[in-house]
Amino acid sequence: MTPSTACLRLPPDLSVSRPFQHDPGTAPVLGLASRAVAWARLADGAFDLLIVGGGITGAGTARDAAMRGLRVALLEADDWASGTSSRSSRLVHGGVRYLEHGHLHMVFEASRERRTLLQIAPHLVRPLRFMWPVYRGARIPRWKLRAGLLAYDALSLFRNVGTHRGMSRHAILQREPRLNADGLVGGARYWDASTDDVRLTLANVVSAAEAGALTLNHAQVTAFVHDANGMIAGARVLDAVTGARTEVRARVVVNATGPWSDVTRRLDDGVEHVAVLGSKGVHIAVPRERVPVTDALTLLHPDDGRVLFILPSPVHTIIGTTETPATSGPAEVRANRADVAYLLRATNHFFPSAALDDDDVISAWAGIRPLVAQCGTTANDASREHAVVTSPSGLISVTGGKLTTFRAMASEIADVTERALGRRTAVASPTADASLPGVGDLPHDAEVRAAQDLIGDAASAAQLVRAYGDRWRLVWGLVEREPALGARLDPTLPYIAAEVMWAAVAEGAWTVADVLVRRMPIAYERKDAGRALAPTVAAIMSRVHGWDDATTAQAVMAYDDESNRLFGIDP
Repeated sequence: MTPSTACLRLPPDLSVSRPFQHDPGTAPVLGLASRAVAWARLADGAFDLLIVGGGITGAGTARDAAMRGLRVALLEADDWASGTSSRSSRLVHGGVRYLEHGHLHMVFEASRERRTLLQIAPHLVRPLRFMWPVYRGARIPRWKLRAGLLAYDALSLFRNVGTHRGMSRHAILQREPRLNADGLVGGARYWDASTDDVRLTLANVVSAAEAGALTLNHAQVTAFVHDANGMIAGARVLDAVTGARTEVRARVVVNATGPWSDVTRRLDDGVEHVAVLGSKGVHIAVPRERVPVTDALTLLHPDDGRVLFILPSPVHTIIGTTETPATSGPAEVRANRADVAYLLRATNHFFPSAALDDDDVISAWAGIRPLVAQCGTTANDASREHAVVTSPSGLISVTGGKLTTFRAMASEIADVTERALGRRTAVASPTADASLPGVGDLPHDAEVRAAQDLIGDAASAAQLVRAYGDRWRLVWGLVEREPALGARLDPTLPYIAAEVMWAAVAEGAWTVADVLVRRMPIAYERKDAGRALAPTVAAIMSRVHGWDDATTAQAVMAYDDESNRLFGIDP
């Protein structure tokens, strides 16, 4: 069997009885051996900056501050990007829909940041062409759309991937022949970018660690420490992997916990806060052959006129998002039947031949956008601008913002940190010009060709380059050492066993969910959320982490609970 057709079967040489030993000289900074070292350093060291929260904002801030020479510790209670940062539309976009609400500064900043990310992480942020069909009687007519897209290009200083173009009804149907033609009058195309939100977060964590930051996931801050004057001076931390507890000291503490921000602030002052307006966003994945879009589509929902996207992905078609008030906490938020029906109704309206129903939904997931709460605003019209506030005790909290603008937010937070440290002149942020890990000398397409030539499986080669950039060679090096690791985990998906090993050895993966939900998006791409693969993944991880049979079995059971928590659909 070739890697492209084989479904992984663990031979004796991959069994638990044979522990995996990785060369420490080539192990990255997030590797297995670094956890014990990092934990000891956490207890012994005094840091300039402690960041609580390992989503995209916290990871970006850790990178920025560490690259300025600050002593940084980044702690995440669960896994990197396990909250909102892994439940996005996977877009890096200027926010054309925000023009309607007059958020011009937001569009300008987002357009600039999109351009920056395309340059510093081309393997993770890739140009994506959008088409916006316009139907007779639509809330946004053709003339208004063209005017908006002209402003969109102007706010990007006409340096977008490509300028927008009007499209006739005939041209649209040529590109999307299954699109509903009834009432279609034309439209336009424009450009934004797609990303892997988790990999983008992880790349920032890796970059921060390589710049000297201490980075620990599954490390929960349980309380803050204050000095004799009541000023925040550190935190108490629980290691969820080992059960150990310690105390970390830091001159400045940043709360970057997103939708958990108010809860984290309460650890500081014991007061109930309402700075976050939680907005639930739901996405679903459906079989690509049922909705085979050529371009990403921006559409107005036939029920309420809200903007939603239909997005091509390497495996399925993604549809989203909803915008409803969050009625549960960020740890409990899930899609419900009404959310799914809302998205299916729109998809069937625009693609009548799809005839989708609940059984066609491969996966459904929900996240909470931590918007800045303002009097009189709802989730639908609240600004996506962010706010950085400092409590009387000195805790710096960031609320709001969006994935696209994380780097600019991180730069601002690092500036605030330097002022809090008493530095009269802040060091200029270096992150706009410094490439993220994985960017090498070859252009992205050339890197993919090089991988395909070596690996021989085009889909798996492309996946490795998309995920790891030029560091795909490190992952493939595990296959050269143990050829069985080149087998696919699922014959219909491009992910290989070596990626599981690499996640455990080099990327701080400590649970099966860390692998199947975040290091690889398999949970989003299988109807069972990857549960059938959990025993295989746990067996590979056991070789790295030294789990016995009972611990390995417990890891599989824990994944069953976690996948249901994330991907179950409520009534």
